[in-house]
Amino acid sequence: MRKNSKYTINAVLPRVIPLHNLPYRLARLLAAMLLGLALSSFAGAADLQIPELGDSSAGLISPAQEYELGQKWLQVFRAQVPTTSDPFLQSYVEDLIRRLATYSELDDRRLEILVIHNPTLNAFAVPGGIIGVHTGLFRYADTEEQFSSVLAHEIAHLSQRHYARRVEQQEKSSAPMMAAMLASIILGMTAGTDAGLAALSAVNAGALEAQLRFSRQMEQEADRLGMETLVRSGMDPYAMSDMFENMLRASRFTRKPPEFLMTHPVTESRVSDSRLRAQQFNRGLTEAKLDYEMVKVRAQLMHEKNRSAAIQIFRDELRGNDYSDTAASYGLALALINNGQSEEAEKIIEPLFKEYPESPFLKVAKADVFVEQENYEGALKILREALKTNPNHHGYNTRIAEVLMAAGQYKECSEVLRAHVKRRPKDDYIWYLLAEVEGLAGNIFEVHLARAQYFKLNGLFDKAEIQLINALKITKSKDEQTRARLQQELKEIRNMRRELAEFG
Repeated sequence: MRKNSKYTINAVLPRVIPLHNLPYRLARLLAAMLLGLALSSFAGAADLQIPELGDSSAGLISPAQEYELGQKWLQVFRAQVPTTSDPFLQSYVEDLIRRLATYSELDDRRLEILVIHNPTLNAFAVPGGIIGVHTGLFRYADTEEQFSSVLAHEIAHLSQRHYARRVEQQEKSSAPMMAAMLASIILGMTAGTDAGLAALSAVNAGALEAQLRFSRQMEQEADRLGMETLVRSGMDPYAMSDMFENMLRASRFTRKPPEFLMTHPVTESRVSDSRLRAQQFNRGLTEAKLDYEMVKVRAQLMHEKNRSAAIQIFRDELRGNDYSDTAASYGLALALINNGQSEEAEKIIEPLFKEYPESPFLKVAKADVFVEQENYEGALKILREALKTNPNHHGYNTRIAEVLMAAGQYKECSEVLRAHVKRRPKDDYIWYLLAEVEGLAGNIFEVHLARAQYFKLNGLFDKAEIQLINALKITKSKDEQTRARLQQELKEIRNMRRELAEFG
């Protein structure tokens, strides 16, 4: 576990196992799950009628099996992919996806939402209700509605069970075709995407063409249903074609297209189709939403490693067109805080806070100024007042826990985290912080329990098992109830590890 350090906008969760070091069975599992997603990287620009795809795959894989498959994939994926620990980014994406899902055709709303610390343009959906969003997506979406168009598209992949339908299509392919595709995906993971694509291009052309036609159909269906979701949620249908155009511009001057375009190819034809489809609906008025701009600012700062450069970027933005003056000023203030220039940051934050006194972003930014000045009581006063009006707010709870830890107030920090983890039991960063503060407080037993949950959520069952064994060693023998609970958890961890290995 990492040592406690001063808060920074760039904080991400540590990960333990790089992909090339994964056990063969787990690597094979990840490859199999990615197979369906990666095939569409070859989809071209052919114009097809938008299909109504029937659910003929129901006999091959059930929704329950999809969910189980997705959960196992998630455990492997989270073990080696860095996710953001920024609560504002995480909660913003979660809230937006859940809001869009209510207007979609998705029946099973058990969603797992990953915000991945990666500057590239990408988003994906995995069976079992898993949606992943790269933080780099914010860079390419000018508005919340453009950003939402990508999310609505991914929700449509889930609602139409495209993975199950691809399984049916693959069942009709020859064994050599399937073997070649699987080998290409494994090669792509270990030796790089280009090698994987080269291997796949050698597969039988006729069988591959059948796969590609199916991929285009699914993409078109996801476009259509995604746009309908946008409209029902009150958003501008033209946001989808606008986002497609942004993607095209991003790919024109690069040798290698963004990752999203490898699995979701965008062509001039697709942009035109989207615009024609949007004409069926009334065009909504797109208003700049300050919360989206604030989140976009945080995502941009996350990827700017040079702090002095970040300051200059947002000074320039005050004269630019990418952000409103408020968002650009907010970005400049955060960049200054990260660079230790709290006095100048405070001068920027104060007038913003007076204009938007209820903004969670600005409340936390004002607290961050105090933290940089080591005025922890000033920061805690702001955050405690904020929690009175919104006690469940993810950003407030996470930030006050971090500040309490920095201030050495470990007991209250633990209490905040224990209450918050009940609301977000699958949030590994909360378990991570809980392990940190219990370690600082010298509560070794609680450290082992929190670490076990953290490792369990990330599919690192061997490490979770070690933590539970260590917890058992220091449990008083007379505390039979606690020992029984730990032994049951240990049994479950071992079963999960065995099932995952057998599954791969």
